[in-house]
Amino acid sequence: MKKAVNGPPEAGRTEPRGAVDKALEMLATLVRPGEPHRLADLAQACDLPKPTAHRMLRTFAESGFAVHAGNGSYRVGPRLLGLSAAALTGSRAMRPALAELQRRTGHTVHYAVRHGDRAIYLEKLEPDQAYRLNTRPGGEVPLHCTGVGRAILSRLPAAEVAAVLDAAPLRALTPKTLTDPASIRRELAAVHTLGYLVDDEQHEQHVRCVAAPVVAADGSVAGAVSVAGLTFTVQPDSIATIGPLVAEAASRISAALGGAAVRLVSDED
Repeated sequence: MKKAVNGPPEAGRTEPRGAVDKALEMLATLVRPGEPHRLADLAQACDLPKPTAHRMLRTFAESGFAVHAGNGSYRVGPRLLGLSAAALTGSRAMRPALAELQRRTGHTVHYAVRHGDRAIYLEKLEPDQAYRLNTRPGGEVPLHCTGVGRAILSRLPAAEVAAVLDAAPLRALTPKTLTDPASIRRELAAVHTLGYLVDDEQHEQHVRCVAAPVVAADGSVAGAVSVAGLTFTVQPDSIATIGPLVAEAASRISAALGGAAVRLVSDED
């Protein structure tokens, strides 16, 4: 049975995978935690015959994108690591703001970007505490029911929001998940008045999250910042304090990226 991999296919896509699709899927699987990965496991995860997976990995190894770790296992190669580091150079500008947000709130802080109808975590800063949230850099979550996801949706053009919310029935992950597109759109509007929005156990039970969008230099949404914690630590009466701190961090990162802060709607508008 084929396992899920990073980067979901486009909705309704039925055509056979080409060579590039297979290669990208293999790379996405190769960077998963727990390396080195055995050839058999990589082949199964990518739904490929072992000889095909072996030829692909051998080519990756010759090009520096993978390294043979012995005993039929492979790990990420130096060229892939170098490309990742180059792609994340911009994250240096956001780390001080994320670290400050984590220090001021005492909760877990995330930074995520969009990929289709999902958000991918790029950064995670955790406090020194007894519990850990079930998130990791590289992990994916739906846009429609997460704080970072809906913060990103709040700044997308209407047509792109419709493509996410209206294309297919939305999945409920908890009893509190909103699956009605009109209800979700009403919650997205909170960003324009408050500068942030709240995921109150919509993605994961017993987890509450406050998130705000980050804007790029061209005015498009670059990603989202969030503060998250278990519901007994992120109490409803603390949202009014945490929310502005999250919005402030998002504005600092937007400015570092050459963008602008989210403009709030005042009573005089």
